[in-house]
Amino acid sequence: ALTAVLQYIFNSDVAVLDYRAPSLAANSISTHFSGDREAAVVLDVACGTGLVAQQVNLQDQNLLTDGLSSLPAGLFDVVVIVGALSVGQVPVDVVRELFKSTKPGGYICMTTRSNHDNLQYKASLERELKQMEEEELWTCVEYSQVEDWERAVSEQEHGYISGAVYIYKKLYVDTVPVAACIFSPAQRTY
Repeated sequence: ALTAVLQYIFNSDVAVLDYRAPSLAANSISTHFSGDREAAVVLDVACGTGLVAQQVNLQDQNLLTDGLSSLPAGLFDVVVIVGALSVGQVPVDVVRELFKSTKPGGYICMTTRSNHDNLQYKASLERELKQMEEEELWTCVEYSQVEDWERAVSEQEHGYISGAVYIYKKLYVDTVPVAACIFSPAQRTY
């Protein structure tokens, strides 16, 4: 009963904020993941009530919603973290754990807010993403800066705040990256 109440509160908050990150991430995953959805093994980190998985229509029996501790390397076809990569929540270095748990050729989908309170965190995150690209661990297949991410709730911000969706593809050991993301506002570069 407590789980149902918490799920109701979380989903109500998502509706009031007009929080678009789960649907944006789901759309990005659907665009890039061409594997068998029924056989896909997906890790949804910090999943809340599983909104992303619901929207991508992934099979529940293949969805793991645990933390990253003690996960086998290279197990997941898709790894998703929506809403938790921000100041005061998940540290930037978790990105390397997401990478380790993904199969070669698999996808990692991440989101973060671009509002004033999160700009320093976002800059650190993007430095880490770029560093991993330079290490030829993965390649960026999508970067989307979204203006109407969610309703602003702080007194310093009005209307909507912006956010970003990142999709990376884990490279095979012998693969050389063929694309790079350039992080600049309101622009997507492949």
